[in-house]
Amino acid sequence: MHVFRKTLAATAAAMALAACGPQPQPETQAPEAPAPESPAPTENPSGTADDPAREVADVARRTPYELDGLFAQAAKEFDVPVSLLKAVSYAQTRWEHVKGEEEFAGRPAAFGLLALRGEHVTEGAALAGVSAEAVRGEPLANLRAGAALLAKYAAEDGIDRADLGAWAPAVARLSDVTDPGAQAQFIHGDVYRVLREGAGAFTPQGKVAVSLEGTPVEAKFALPRVSAMAAGPDYASSIWRESPNYNDRPAGTKVSLIIIHTCEGNYAGCWGWLVNPSAQVSAHYVVNESGSEVSQLVRESNRAWHVGASYDCNLNGGTQCGLQGVSVNHFSVGIEHAGFASQASFPAGQIDASAKLSCDITKGNTAVTRDSFHIVAHGRLQPATRTDPGPNWPWSSYISKVNSFCGASAIVVDSHQANNDASKASVEMTGDWAQGTSAGYYGSGYYYAGTEAVSQPFTFKFYLAAAGSKTISAWWVAGTNRSAAAPFIIHHTSGSTTVAVNQQANGGKWNSLGTFSFAAGWNTVQLSRWAAEGSVVIADAIKVE
Repeated sequence: MHVFRKTLAATAAAMALAACGPQPQPETQAPEAPAPESPAPTENPSGTADDPAREVADVARRTPYELDGLFAQAAKEFDVPVSLLKAVSYAQTRWEHVKGEEEFAGRPAAFGLLALRGEHVTEGAALAGVSAEAVRGEPLANLRAGAALLAKYAAEDGIDRADLGAWAPAVARLSDVTDPGAQAQFIHGDVYRVLREGAGAFTPQGKVAVSLEGTPVEAKFALPRVSAMAAGPDYASSIWRESPNYNDRPAGTKVSLIIIHTCEGNYAGCWGWLVNPSAQVSAHYVVNESGSEVSQLVRESNRAWHVGASYDCNLNGGTQCGLQGVSVNHFSVGIEHAGFASQASFPAGQIDASAKLSCDITKGNTAVTRDSFHIVAHGRLQPATRTDPGPNWPWSSYISKVNSFCGASAIVVDSHQANNDASKASVEMTGDWAQGTSAGYYGSGYYYAGTEAVSQPFTFKFYLAAAGSKTISAWWVAGTNRSAAAPFIIHHTSGSTTVAVNQQANGGKWNSLGTFSFAAGWNTVQLSRWAAEGSVVIADAIKVE
């Protein structure tokens, strides 16, 4: 099926809807004292994480430029099929110019539209007559370097340049995938699959970013080994690809953490690296880009080698401090995700597949609480060297999905809009609210504002499919400069109730504000600034259950 042509009109229409949706904003450090700033824009997201408008908006954030001309220029200069160059880029980065980091020791970071690494960066730069810095940072330089390398491999291997299928060995050389099974999957299942099906992407302005016309072609490359793929021993929806890179957990150790990683590369390259004995790294699971496939590499009862750090509870909201100084690998399960910490968005299918997996892990490891202190980012626990899964991982909606797949009905509304499931949760703010990041926050930080005789509330909104009685809880970061009477205003069917809470205490956990009756549809809980002056109020998260 020719995907791009058949979905062009529908995607363009979705782009028009997506233009009204939220754009994730980078978080910055803010001083722990109220500082005036211009009013933050309010956001009123429409659609769910699974609807076409949201999906197209996510893709558009990853391909913000019109790239067709750059692909054509690089391909023509080095006599490489432009469709091949586009397909390689799609398979590696989904057409996003990435700025990678080192996720696995010994595997250099990947850069650019083609995810070039290590010697491919330096050699490609020399062939294209540009600097290695340009290859890492400039889309055209990256494409020219990759095209130059493909042209060199074609010449060395005597490839018929007019035969699109014959280019497969050159594509394999350009990738960093070395495991034979993973290499076959990358060539046949990723690069040549998209060549056959076609694909396309739009910019946020609705212009065509990249168009790849589908064409019937088969790779002239060794096929994947045809055999029955066994299911993972712990997760029936996974494929068992056993890694030798593990050892026993210490006797009596209970799993109490799930660590979320990004592979800093594509799926085949990720699991292919982690099953390599010489890599000396592993994870328990790897989730592919679309969420259509999960690999299990290590049994959950065993210790995978995925975090190179000892546990510091101060980095994780002061939780599980009894494990201070213990190797994180002792008591955690690691999930790698195809993709990059720098990418602008994560596919809804991948998030859903991962959330289902995390739910299943918590069922078998009951010490893993389904919250943001027990399902955590690699970068949170190893901040000196890692940032994955990056600032655009949708934490609150992810945790919400984990709970939903496990049958929990609670709705969490996080202060950071990008983390919310837009079909159920949203936030708005008026007045001077600044971002804070002191330890103990829920999700991705929080907002704070100085108290004075103005309302200018921070509004948490939640959607109920049916009217009912719900308990409202709030989460905040405690501190001595917090208000001792922070006013939460709960709007319910009988009117509104103000609950004053002491935010100098009970931080880093859920605190009940009471049980109230709410109507079907959207409801609100507001945190007002109208309290005794000289302190701050903290807007972090609420939970509805």
